[in-house]
Amino acid sequence: MLVNERMSKRPITVTEDTPVDEALKLMRDKKVRRLPVLDKKGELVGIVSEKDLLYVSPSPATSLSIFEIHYLLSQLKVGEIMTRDVITVSEYTPLEEAARIMDDNKIGGLPVMRDGKLVGIVTESDLFKTFVEILGARDQGVRLSMLVSDQPGILADITRAIADMGGNIVSLGTFLGEDPTNRLITVKVADVAEDQFVAEMEHLVLKVTDARTCASCR
Repeated sequence: MLVNERMSKRPITVTEDTPVDEALKLMRDKKVRRLPVLDKKGELVGIVSEKDLLYVSPSPATSLSIFEIHYLLSQLKVGEIMTRDVITVSEYTPLEEAARIMDDNKIGGLPVMRDGKLVGIVTESDLFKTFVEILGARDQGVRLSMLVSDQPGILADITRAIADMGGNIVSLGTFLGEDPTNRLITVKVADVAEDQFVAEMEHLVLKVTDARTCASCR
């Protein structure tokens, strides 16, 4: 899966001259937490987050009147507080690579570029939605988490056994195990009974760590 399959393709943007109070209102109205900043040529020059805007806003304990607060914020421009060294990705970046970049840099969103132009933005919310989809969180079925040996062929053995039971794999994910010799696999399967599924898997895996039937996941 690539970034262009999950990014917001028409990101809401501001300019360097946008007053901070207008940017904050725009975020709240549009329910977003970060805004790419463009110059007069439409080129990306920065990014500003809700946290940045709130940081420069007066404390609720301030003695300033509401009119004074609005005036001060209207004089402060986005260009004065935005992050200028923006980390970006292309629309053909694998989604997991975008997630790694966000995690490594402790950021919540990445502008998406094509030939130097902004064409989208991918955020932590997009990744959460994808995670829900990958693990079939809204689908019905029997969900098993299993610790397996980290060896060639184990995944093929599991999927073959599921097919032999007449099961339909709804989702499947692999994760780090307890140590480098094993992996944790989570699989959700439709059209099989939980007890049958568990019994079959116990012959193939190190241990079944969790089993549950999801009759209604919505």
